[in-house]
Amino acid sequence: MAEQGERFGQIPALLAEYAQLESELADPSIHEDQGKARQLGKRYAQLGPVINGYRAWKSASDDFTAAEEFAAVDESFAAELPSLKESLDRAEEKLEELLLPRDPNDDRDVIMEIKAGVGGDESALFAGDLYRMYQRYAEKHNWKVEIIDTTDSEMGGFKEISMAIKSKGNVEPGQTPYARLKFEGGVHRVQRVPETESQGRIHTSAAGVLILAEADEVDIEIRQQDLRIDVFRSSGPGGQSVNTTDSAVRITHIPTGVVVSCQNEKSQLQNKESALRILRARLLAHAQEQADAAAAAERKSQVRTVDRSERIRTYNFPENRLSDHRVNFKANNLDAVLNGELDDVIQALLDADKAAKLADTSAK
Repeated sequence: MAEQGERFGQIPALLAEYAQLESELADPSIHEDQGKARQLGKRYAQLGPVINGYRAWKSASDDFTAAEEFAAVDESFAAELPSLKESLDRAEEKLEELLLPRDPNDDRDVIMEIKAGVGGDESALFAGDLYRMYQRYAEKHNWKVEIIDTTDSEMGGFKEISMAIKSKGNVEPGQTPYARLKFEGGVHRVQRVPETESQGRIHTSAAGVLILAEADEVDIEIRQQDLRIDVFRSSGPGGQSVNTTDSAVRITHIPTGVVVSCQNEKSQLQNKESALRILRARLLAHAQEQADAAAAAERKSQVRTVDRSERIRTYNFPENRLSDHRVNFKANNLDAVLNGELDDVIQALLDADKAAKLADTSAK
C-alpha cells in the first residue's frame, strides 16, 4: 500500500483543509460576512466528494490488508481476497478521478452566446434551432434559462442571442450548467435543405456557440472609470427601429477593449445591467486566459470566427445524424438531440477530457 500512499500524497493537506473549513463554518460569526461564508461553503462542498472518496478507499484498503494477513495463517480467508481486491480497485480508481486537476469554473452557471454565421438566413434559422436545443436540455436538467439579449432575423431565428443558464438549489459536483456545457463552445455546422430552397438542394451553413462562466460581482471588480458607456436606439430585423428612445446600451471596457451591447429591454438601466453581466463573464474568461496558459488554449478552442471549415460538430438532417469531430462521436438520432437529448454526446466529451487528464497524470 506504500505506492498508493505516495500517489495520494496530497490527501493529508486536503484532510487538514477540510477540518479547518468545517471548524470555520461552525463559527456563527463567519456568517456576518456573507461573501466569505459563500466562498468557504463552496470550497467545503468541493472537497466533500474527495474526502468521502478517500475514506472509502482507506476502508477498502484496510479490509484488504486485514484479509491478506488473516489468509496467511488461515486459508479460509483467502476466498474473500478477490472480491475485496475488486472493491479496493474500484475505490482507488474513483479516488484517482476525484483528485484530477479541477476546472475552477465547474461550480458556475453559464452565459451562452449563439451567433449566426456563414449561410445567411439559413444560419439564423439554425441559430434558433440551437437555442431551442439548449433550452430543452436545460429543462431536462431543471435549469433556468434567462434571455439576456437577442437580435432577431427577418426570416426567423436569431442573428445573435445571449442567455443565462442557471442551476436551481444545491447541485451535485459536475452537474452544474458550466460543468456540463463547457465543451459546447465552437462552430456548429448544419447540412439540410433550407426552407428557402425551392429546388431541394442540400446546403451547408454554420452558427457559433460561445460558453462563458457567469461571474459574480465579487469575482470581478469593474471600476466605473474603466468603462465607456454609449446609448443608442434599439433596432429590429433589417435595421428597423423598434424603440423610440435611446435605451440600447454599449459598454466598452477600456483596459481590455472588450465591448458588450444590449438592446432587449425597453429600459436603459435594465440593458446596462444585462451588459454588465455579460461583461463580467467575459472579463472572468479574460483574466483566466492571462493567468493560465492552459485556460487560454481551452478558450481558443471555442472558435471565434464562424467558418464552416473550423467546426466542432455537424448536424446532418437528411441522414438524421449528429457527428462531433473532436471525439469521433456519431449518433443517428438527430431529431432527439435537437429536442434536448444531448447527454450522450456531452458525456463522450467529458469522458475524453477525463481520459486525457488521467493520461497526463500518469505521465508525470
